[in-house]
Amino acid sequence: MKIFKKFLIIMAGFILVSCEKVIEVDLETAEPKLVIDASIDWVKNTSGNVQKIKLSTTTAYYSNEFPPVSEASVTVNNSSNTVFNFIETPGTGEYICNNFQPVIGETYTLKVVVNGEIYTATEKLINVPNIENNIEQNNEGGIAGDEVEIVYYYHDDGAQENYYLNRVTIPEIAFPQYRVENDENNQGNLTPIFFSNKDLKAGDAVDIKLYGVSKRYYDYFKKILSASGNNDNPFSTIPTAVRGNIINQSNSNNFPFGYFRLSEVAVKNYTIQ
Repeated sequence: MKIFKKFLIIMAGFILVSCEKVIEVDLETAEPKLVIDASIDWVKNTSGNVQKIKLSTTTAYYSNEFPPVSEASVTVNNSSNTVFNFIETPGTGEYICNNFQPVIGETYTLKVVVNGEIYTATEKLINVPNIENNIEQNNEGGIAGDEVEIVYYYHDDGAQENYYLNRVTIPEIAFPQYRVENDENNQGNLTPIFFSNKDLKAGDAVDIKLYGVSKRYYDYFKKILSASGNNDNPFSTIPTAVRGNIINQSNSNNFPFGYFRLSEVAVKNYTIQ
């Protein structure tokens, strides 16, 4: 019996050791697809004239590098047909506009030309309320009461349906944490947003951003969070393709990834006490 117990202990040790080995599965790599990161963010109390659109391609599953797409033509037009040109910083795939004119409620059209194919999308610039100053902190927050929790607020506009993207960045997590909200249950009311993390400590800087988004973008980003298997982080691997609002006018089957979004952004910084 003692020998049998020793055998079980030894086998358990082998199992535990083997669990630490990282196994990479040899996966087939699909043809690269164009990724258009066209997020126009107008931070409150700024001119919003400098904006960036990034072009890249998809890459292999285990790769951390996303190849940039250079020598594309990138423009955004408003409803008056004013053209805003986005010029690439050579070799980066980052296209910069220095004279953009953000207007709440204005309709803008994106046009990207790459390798002879034309990609377009149309969207409105959505407004957002201010983040209130009264941020609350609870050092016994979270479901188990063992996390540092903050609560911030914004006042929803009761005159319209509203959709929001929340983004919180803290030192303990490499990527920002995201969530989307609508005003279905808070129409016209002061709305609380809860965020907690057990590793937060006094002196940590918490960067909070609130974006006004369209219903279509709300639905799109909600699908991304769901497909990634993480309701807070859209940067984990997405097993299914989530299509945005950008259309390939030259070849509808060769659709790109990404979304053309225009948002007013409220920003608030908080230091953990």
